Amino acid sequence: MICMDEQPVQLLDHSWPPQKMNTGQVQKEDYEYIRKGSCSLFMFREPLAGWRHVQASERSIKSDWALQIQELLEVHYPEVKRVRLVMDNLNTHTISFFRSCMKPLSLNVL
Repeated sequence: MICMDEQPVQLLDHSWPPQKMNTGQVQKEDYEYIRKGSCSLFMFREPLAGWRHVQASERSIKSDWALQIQELLEVHYPEVKRVRLVMDNLNTHTISFFRSCMKPLSLNVL
């Protein structure tokens, strides 16, 4: 059983460098930031084995999701006959994309 989720993340930078801490004082940071873009994190976790894998992608579209699933099956679990994937029902998470665009995989969908 593998749990999967993806999360959009903003990439931020400091507009002013943080001030170094002095003895007995806390570090001071300004609340302003510079937006450097965004990315999508694909997170896979196998809770019973203590395994996890995180991959950052520039965007979040069906082909990115399908490539992540393909990597999961071919790289991380090549010898496994069946993987039970637990995920949300986001509109980009469709098994039909494999059948139409990706190279053939033996998918047993429940």
